[in-house]
Amino acid sequence: MAGKPGRRFWQGIAGKWLITSTGAVLITLLAAIAVVAMLGRQYYYGSVRQSLYSRSEYLAQMMEQYADGSIPDSFDVDLAHYIRTFPEAACTVMAFGGEGEPLISAGQLAEVPSLPDYDRAVSSPDGTGWWLGELEGGKVLSVCRLVPVEGSRFAAVRYIMGLSEADRAVWGLLWTTAGAGSLLLLGVLALGIIFTRGIVRPVREIGAAASRIAAGDFGTRVSRRAGDELGELCGTVNAMADALERSEKLKNEFISSVSHELRTPLTAIQGWAETLGDAAVDGEITPDEMELVNKGIRVIAEETARLSEMVEELLDFSRMENGRLKMEMERMDILAELEEAVLVYEERARKEGKSLSYTAPPMLPVLVGDRSRLRQVFLNLIDNAVKYTAPGGKIAVSAGLSGESVEIVISDDGAGIPPADLPHVKERFYKAAHSRPGSGIGLAVADEIVSRHGGTLSIRSSPGKGTAVSILLPIRVKGEPMGETGEGGVIRIE
Repeated sequence: MAGKPGRRFWQGIAGKWLITSTGAVLITLLAAIAVVAMLGRQYYYGSVRQSLYSRSEYLAQMMEQYADGSIPDSFDVDLAHYIRTFPEAACTVMAFGGEGEPLISAGQLAEVPSLPDYDRAVSSPDGTGWWLGELEGGKVLSVCRLVPVEGSRFAAVRYIMGLSEADRAVWGLLWTTAGAGSLLLLGVLALGIIFTRGIVRPVREIGAAASRIAAGDFGTRVSRRAGDELGELCGTVNAMADALERSEKLKNEFISSVSHELRTPLTAIQGWAETLGDAAVDGEITPDEMELVNKGIRVIAEETARLSEMVEELLDFSRMENGRLKMEMERMDILAELEEAVLVYEERARKEGKSLSYTAPPMLPVLVGDRSRLRQVFLNLIDNAVKYTAPGGKIAVSAGLSGESVEIVISDDGAGIPPADLPHVKERFYKAAHSRPGSGIGLAVADEIVSRHGGTLSIRSSPGKGTAVSILLPIRVKGEPMGETGEGGVIRIE
């Protein structure tokens, strides 16, 4: 699983996952070994201590026979016999006097120094004490039982047992735990390698595909192998590539379209400028030439205005894309802006043999909006309706109330929009009919302006029957007080 050049193994997903998982297992294993050691030691050492306590209980039962004041000599003889004939060779038994001097012993340990178990037995309510430590290089556990028989030369009896067997049992338990943990760790490593290979390889393929897409190869796709999160990521990358490919295509078409749109007026301006220059070359202009000059100036002025509108549209689109499209909101009469937009296109529609009608009530509620921006929307939509309507066709503009909104409808009986294009006509760069003039961003800008006013712009169209664009603008801005209603339904906002 070689990583990317210049990147160490542990810096990759596989390395991080393996280090994290094996580290967690290793820490758990060490903690388990520590717990097993503690519990095993308690269990085996406790078993030895319990065994010695059981031996001392037998001695206690023997001493109860002399608790009624029987002959002490008999007790000493019996106790000495008990110690000498003690059956367990692994256990050292000894009796010692009140000064701690050993009197009799049997077992593996020949000499035993003074131990603290005697003092503990003296202070204990049941006359028993124990001690854990090392004697003659080995770990031992001792249990001391006091001899409460008056007149006896014995003060206490001590049982001492080595813990080597118990330690071996504890170590065996630890090695078993460590072995099982090691097998678990190896299993985690093996499964981790298999698992990370199944993740890293697709991720690398996705990364390589994303790099090719970033470099401009929008035809790159990632094969989707599974239905898990990686499969979803592959689908997302492919969807992104589809969107980028489509966006790139639309952008190229947009550039081509805008280039053509700019070239047309520029060619007209250049042609008429040369014509006017030729007409005035001798310094005198005849009446016929004057008519030509006037026509040329008119064409240059119209084409210049057309260029200015296109540049302004492009600037608005740029501002919209960068989030810098400003709105100067104020109380406004929506009918005044709509009527002005209709007047702009009435003469043009008449000259082209098209009918432009306008229907609206005498008054509508005052809205809060940007006058120039909304007028720009109306001009754009009416321009589209006139542009895409054949001679003899009809364009209708109407306004009225629809619930708590003002509705403006601009319709035509032109060619209409194909159903496949209709969902995309408000997208940037999109042109439903590539042979028609236009940049493909006018509707996107118009939709953004209407949305910024809290309204909606919807389009209905049927091929061969025409198109209707409906704009709904709320009468009041969300959160703004209604105020009082005056004459004509005008809303006064304080």
